[in-house]
Amino acid sequence: MRDKPIATPSRTREILRKYGLDAKKSLGQNFLTDVSVLNQMLDAGGIDDQTVVIEIGPGIGALTEQLVEVAKKVYAFEIDQRFIPVLEEELSDYSNLEVIHQDILTVELQEVIPEIKHHSGERIVVVANLPYYITTPIIMRLIASSIPFDCMVLMMQKEVAERMAAGPNTKAYGSLSIAVMNHCQQDIALIVPRTVFNPAPNVDSAVLCLTRRSEPLVKVDNEEAFQTFVKATFQHRRKTLWNNLMSVFGKDKTVKSKLSIILEQLGIDPKRRPESLTISEFGHLYEATSPLRDCSEKTN
Repeated sequence: MRDKPIATPSRTREILRKYGLDAKKSLGQNFLTDVSVLNQMLDAGGIDDQTVVIEIGPGIGALTEQLVEVAKKVYAFEIDQRFIPVLEEELSDYSNLEVIHQDILTVELQEVIPEIKHHSGERIVVVANLPYYITTPIIMRLIASSIPFDCMVLMMQKEVAERMAAGPNTKAYGSLSIAVMNHCQQDIALIVPRTVFNPAPNVDSAVLCLTRRSEPLVKVDNEEAFQTFVKATFQHRRKTLWNNLMSVFGKDKTVKSKLSIILEQLGIDPKRRPESLTISEFGHLYEATSPLRDCSEKTN
């Protein structure tokens, strides 16, 4: 470890000045200047010399520097061309780092990372300080992918982390919570104050650890359709489940009668609010209402 890590206020300013850089608001860039936070992220992911790391958005390399010190291999995906020479020059001493100038939302990771393509068996961990504006698309793409990651350790806006980690009967619980929990165990590892960033964002952050489940909590025939259904039931949070289902299926008398029977058979009170339903209940409701959705789609 160097005497002065990149993740310090003075070294960050030095590097930004040296390369004539500044943070781009359009890309949600904020540079972390607290090494202890980064070390806690590594601990949360259990990263060691047997771990292959996929890092998203390394920036000037504050987190990357900590990763290459302990990981077997680090693949750092950076979309901003300005940071490529910074990473290659400032971290040139590390042979276990590969900087890749590609967008994580479009790159085929299986083709870029040998450990994935050849199923070599290494433990794979995704680590990132995610831009606020693109947090959810990145996470959902990785969850939906076949990437055999063990866990993801992700810094993001605190509010978003709370929504992803929320359980039933909480204000933050919603369709995003269900989409994440179906495939991952969620745990907020730490809260990160806005004061440890340069420039400081307007909100605090949190580090969310998502551990891949061996199989989904709810197995459905169509994951996308299931998520669309769940999202629709949360469309009006202040309304009852029944009223939201009316918005989904319409108010035809026959449909209402069938829905009443389905809810009764499932033991779900139509007066409940959507946030009170467990993911298992949503799974059963989705399956039971499948014939109604098919009819609705044919009618439309």
